[in-house]
Amino acid sequence: MLFNPLLTYVPGDTGETGRVIEPASASVNKLYFGDNLDVLQEIGDQSVDLVYLDPPFNSQALYNVLFKSPKEDAESAQAQAFRDMWTWGDEAEWSYKEIMKLGGGTARFVDALRSALKESDMMAYLVMMAIRLHVLHRKLRSTGSLYLHCDPTASHYLKILLDGIFGVESFTNEIIWQRTTPKGLAFTRFPSNHDVLLFYRAGESFIWTPQYKPYSEEYLHRYNLIDDATGKQFQATSLLNPNKDRPNLTYDFHGHRKVWRWTRDRMLKAENDGKIYFPPGGGVPREKRFLEEQEGIPVTSVWIDIPPVNAVAQERIGYPTQKPIALLDRIIQASSKPGDMILDPFCGCGTTIEAAERAGTQVDRYRYCGTRDQNH
Repeated sequence: MLFNPLLTYVPGDTGETGRVIEPASASVNKLYFGDNLDVLQEIGDQSVDLVYLDPPFNSQALYNVLFKSPKEDAESAQAQAFRDMWTWGDEAEWSYKEIMKLGGGTARFVDALRSALKESDMMAYLVMMAIRLHVLHRKLRSTGSLYLHCDPTASHYLKILLDGIFGVESFTNEIIWQRTTPKGLAFTRFPSNHDVLLFYRAGESFIWTPQYKPYSEEYLHRYNLIDDATGKQFQATSLLNPNKDRPNLTYDFHGHRKVWRWTRDRMLKAENDGKIYFPPGGGVPREKRFLEEQEGIPVTSVWIDIPPVNAVAQERIGYPTQKPIALLDRIIQASSKPGDMILDPFCGCGTTIEAAERAGTQVDRYRYCGTRDQNH
């Protein structure tokens, strides 16, 4: 686990939750150990800017096994491993009753799911997630966001829960992350190789910074011209309008009567700013598109450019479901700003903390609050 060196972890006494004690010179970063549902009560409402959670879930478990009730025997060690994490019992029953007390859309959704899924392992997982997601929603500021990392086995159920808690209008993206390269042949189905991140915002106005990927070498080769005045790389692109029936944009410019993309005033301003390229030999003027002004390729909701943590990766620490730092880098950079509070209620091996610290070294320090579930 990664700790801020200014913080000291102090385990609690028997039956108590451990706490992090801060010296006066420490930052506001905190790391808790214990049941995150208990710890979340200590965090102020509307005090968090970004939540990322990657709750324990056995992605490799057989789909039909997740719907077995406690009365049915486990058919494999794999199923039993899943059952050790989420199984219907007193805690799940308590969570269900607490959700019913809340009422509203969330309670109706959960009750409908229970009538369909019964007291299965999947339903135990969903009720324990529902009560935590409800609390997490309260912790977010109106400009905050939540990213829930899951797999296709349960993502459709979790989206229903999040719609009930945040409101359907708060759904922002379903992000697909290619977490592995398919291995071997799939004889009965398409290989499964992706995770799902459900992205919800707390309010209409939320923190957002568009993310971009670098251009390919092939694309960069297009910027093969050098500006004489500045020495900057650029490519020359067309200034002609594809619509030939634009009388207001039809005029003479340096001896060429064309239907231009821009008005005459804008064209003259671009020329004064040194952004018009005049080809040798008197060719049709073109726009100078400078490489340094291009932001990159916009990141879409399908992320195939972030590889998983493989067996020889330098960042690998042996945690079975460790996520790559680059994944959290992107989320933090997109949905938070320097000085924001980032909360990871299932801290795992601490990748969120590492990413927040990395972002802090580039601009300003991010604050984080993480919890490690003592049971998982």
